[in-house]
Amino acid sequence: MAAIVNRVAKSPLVTVDLEALRPSGVRHLIDMTQWLEEGWILREKDFRQALADHNWAPYADQTVAVFCSSEAILPAWAALLVTTYLNKAKQVVWGDSVALEHALYLAVIEDLKEEDYADKPLIIKGCSDPAIPQSAYLALIRKLQPIAKSLFFGEACSSVPLYKAKK
Repeated sequence: MAAIVNRVAKSPLVTVDLEALRPSGVRHLIDMTQWLEEGWILREKDFRQALADHNWAPYADQTVAVFCSSEAILPAWAALLVTTYLNKAKQVVWGDSVALEHALYLAVIEDLKEEDYADKPLIIKGCSDPAIPQSAYLALIRKLQPIAKSLFFGEACSSVPLYKAKK
């Protein structure tokens, strides 16, 4: 009887798993609506006082997304003022949790060492956590395509070819 050979394990394919690259840390979402009168009206004096009274300590060394869930029309300085209170946060973005994840993944992808992926067949792991934003996959393709021998998406046993370098 012939030995069973795991060809996937012996393959030169390098799997890139965005789930494994997910930045660690607590994420915070700050909805500016909480400081608006009836969730709609920004009264500068009250707004400034509410910000001054808020406990900002939990955001130190954390990542934070600032957004407004109501359809209030806010002056541009409102989010900037909130950000001044977040000066001890690790990172602050404007937007929802998807925008925050996008910003975090961009930093991780930018820091990938090209020599780990250069001239290799790469497979971008599919079936990952749905919390990984689609934009992270796009950024990953943009980072890896110029240096990869080939790019696939999926799993080693079932993948979709995306790119193959010209010889």
